[in-house]
Amino acid sequence: MQRRCSSGVLLALALVAAGCAGLTPREEERLGAQMHWQLLHENALLGDEVVGQYVDSIGSAILQAAPDDEFPYRFFVLVSDETNAFAAPGGYVYVHTGTILRSRNVAELAAVLAHEVGHVERRHVAANVGRRRTVGLAQQLGVVAAGVAAGPAAASAVSLLGGAASLAALNSFGREAESEADAFAVEILPRAGYDPEGLVTFFQTLEQEKGASPPAFLSSHPATEARVAETRRLVDALPDREHLRRDDGGRLEIIQERIRLLTGVVDPAAAP
Repeated sequence: MQRRCSSGVLLALALVAAGCAGLTPREEERLGAQMHWQLLHENALLGDEVVGQYVDSIGSAILQAAPDDEFPYRFFVLVSDETNAFAAPGGYVYVHTGTILRSRNVAELAAVLAHEVGHVERRHVAANVGRRRTVGLAQQLGVVAAGVAAGPAAASAVSLLGGAASLAALNSFGREAESEADAFAVEILPRAGYDPEGLVTFFQTLEQEKGASPPAFLSSHPATEARVAETRRLVDALPDREHLRRDDGGRLEIIQERIRLLTGVVDPAAAP
């Protein structure tokens, strides 16, 4: 047991120290797995196989179209009325039930997933991890040591970055990163068979709904007018979009109704 805890301390210290130098892909995978463990511990995931397989099928189509999938991506659904989606290091992608319910067609849901994959592929999430780890390094090391002494080795990195709330914080990006993820989505979605127009219409829907309390997705991924206009320009420049899918024969609507039955949410826009 002592040997296991010591290795956990070494892993955590190595990951913290990697903040300045950056994370390797393997380090990202290990950190992502530990953060996912925390989400499981928090019971934050929707444990429904039908909904999970549906989201995974969309994610798989996106990955097959990606030029280089360096990570073994995994897609999960979080139970939350918020309209949000985010990624953990190493290819863990999460979408909220509120996002699925607000998607007007499968092209919009695919666009959200492709955008998050873009953040992982362009290493934006890993860069944010590195930046966070350079702040308060001594304090973080103390938290890591205490966490390992108190429980499993996985608790070390979990104490360092936490669960859903910290993962959402890691997905706050600057203008350049958002533009890169948008461009990635617009490039990949047609290869996967989805109309990238879904990215533009999803932003437009959220902008119309935001009011005084903007959706979480807009808070961490601000959709400025210039950003939406640039995405529109990229989409309009694509040739031959008539064959690309916006709908999937009612499957999305069936999944949405299943989520409503499982979670008790009728109208996510009216949820507190």
